[in-house]
Amino acid sequence: MLKFLASLSVVTLCISSIGLAQSKPLSEFIFEPGSTSFPESHASTIVALKNGELMAAWFGGTKERAPDVAIWGSRRVNGKWTAPVELEREKDVPSWNPVLFHTHDGRLWLYYKVGPSPGEWAAGRIHSDDEGKTWSKDERLPAGLLGPIRAKPLVLDDGTIVSGTSIEAHETWAAWVERSTDNGKTWAKIGPITVSRDVDAAEPPAPDPPKDAPGWAADKGPRKYVGIIQPSIISLGGKHLRLYARTRTLASKIAVADSMDNGVTWTQARFLDLPNNNSGIDAVTLKDGRVVMIFNNTTVGRTPLNLAVSTDGEHFRVFATLEGTVGQYSYPALIQGPDGSLEMTYTWQRKTIKYAHWPLSQVPKQ
Repeated sequence: MLKFLASLSVVTLCISSIGLAQSKPLSEFIFEPGSTSFPESHASTIVALKNGELMAAWFGGTKERAPDVAIWGSRRVNGKWTAPVELEREKDVPSWNPVLFHTHDGRLWLYYKVGPSPGEWAAGRIHSDDEGKTWSKDERLPAGLLGPIRAKPLVLDDGTIVSGTSIEAHETWAAWVERSTDNGKTWAKIGPITVSRDVDAAEPPAPDPPKDAPGWAADKGPRKYVGIIQPSIISLGGKHLRLYARTRTLASKIAVADSMDNGVTWTQARFLDLPNNNSGIDAVTLKDGRVVMIFNNTTVGRTPLNLAVSTDGEHFRVFATLEGTVGQYSYPALIQGPDGSLEMTYTWQRKTIKYAHWPLSQVPKQ
């Protein structure tokens, strides 16, 4: 039955927008639902390795917040994903939100969070000098630093790491930027970055979802202002950086903030004309300057899951639906692979992690 449902959700093109595809996108499970010792999986990350292979990681366990939740990983070798392996585990405390990326010196890093809830997180990290085959002992970041909170950081040409992070206190969210010029040895913390209530009130509020609305239960209920979290940072050329953030606000829209000095200072956030359902997003600047975003194009629930493209980072055009049936498809990760294609992973019904490959030729010029 699950395989049948998966076949129904195979990546679809908006034919009217980009015409008939000459080469088809790929969509597949990293591991079959029910095939692992951990029944739930969430919050994946993906990285391209130096040899052209891909590596993904996620957290998995009995359920989110359970003390048996650990960080797991898999590599895509010769067109197939390897069996998941445990990368990090704490004793009787859940691990969360892994993020894989290379620093300018070529080292592969895995950052993650540890704690019973997001409001109590500490940050840890491990590194690999053989592209994920073996890993260092874990280390904790200094108190107050959380590392890339969910989405990959932006590594500039000079090696500067500009990392989006955030804090989820009770009924109060705020985004921050952590910036390092020495491959992560030391960090400067910049922020907070918020969306003001005044801006929120000026936007037409999204209607409250009906009580029987399908989708993710946590997104139901009256709209209210809490804030923004989980920034994804991209470059718009020169020293102009932009972050896109998840929001929980009356407007229920994606928030953006800008830096004109490579991430040293940032504007206050404002709303983009794209909906947000109180769930994670990701974005990437392609080598040709276009920006692609992966997000749920809705204010209610966690379906559909979509791709959108922009030539200016401001005005986006939705061009594909990765998942369209009712369910939870969330927390996507997005990179541009070595051959220019889009490489993506995301949560599929909390039961597995799904991988999608989208040829660059199928990304419209907008």
